[in-house]
Amino acid sequence: MKILQISDTHSRHLKLKNFPKADVIVHCGDFADNGTEGEVLDFLNWFMMLPYPQKIFVTGNHDLCLWDATGIEDLPDNMHFLQDCGCEINGVKFFGLAYNHPEILIPEDVDVLVTHEPPIMILDQSAGIHWGNAPLYNRVMEVKPRYHLFGHAHEGNGIMEQDGIVFSNGALLDDVMNMRYEPRMIEIQ
Repeated sequence: MKILQISDTHSRHLKLKNFPKADVIVHCGDFADNGTEGEVLDFLNWFMMLPYPQKIFVTGNHDLCLWDATGIEDLPDNMHFLQDCGCEINGVKFFGLAYNHPEILIPEDVDVLVTHEPPIMILDQSAGIHWGNAPLYNRVMEVKPRYHLFGHAHEGNGIMEQDGIVFSNGALLDDVMNMRYEPRMIEIQ
C-alpha cells in the first residue's frame, strides 16, 4: 500500500500540484490557517476531489471549528475523518487522534497512527523549541504502531525509525509559512 502524507498546508492546499499516485492520502492536520468554517469547507471540497481511492485526515491546532466534532455529515465513503477513531483499508488499521485531546486513547492493534502533534523529542523541533507531546510518546512506545504520521513542527519535517516504529513528520511549510517540503510517499509492506 502506498500512502501519500501531507500536513500543515494552512489554507495553501491549492498551491499543491502534480501529486504522485498512491492508494491513500493522509493529511495530518492544520489544513486551515485561522480555523474558520469557510477555510475548512474549502479544504474539504479540494480534498474530496483528489483522485485517491482513500483519503484520511485529522485536525490540527489551526483547525479550530472541528476540534469538538465527532463526525462530518455527507463525506464520501472513501473519506475518513479520524477524530479519536479508526478505519481499516485493505487490511491496514489506521487510527487518528483529535488534536489537544486530554486522553491518549490509542488501541493496541494500530498499524498506522495519524496525529497532528509529534511525540516529544522525535522530529518535533521547530524554531528551537520541542513541540512534541510527552504522554503521546509514552503511549506510542506502549502500543508500537508500525507507522506514526504527524506534522505540527514545521522545521521537524523528516522520517526516521526508532524501536521498530517509522516516524514521519510531513509538514509542508517552513516556519515562515513558505511551501518548502514535498509530500512524502510511504510504502507499507
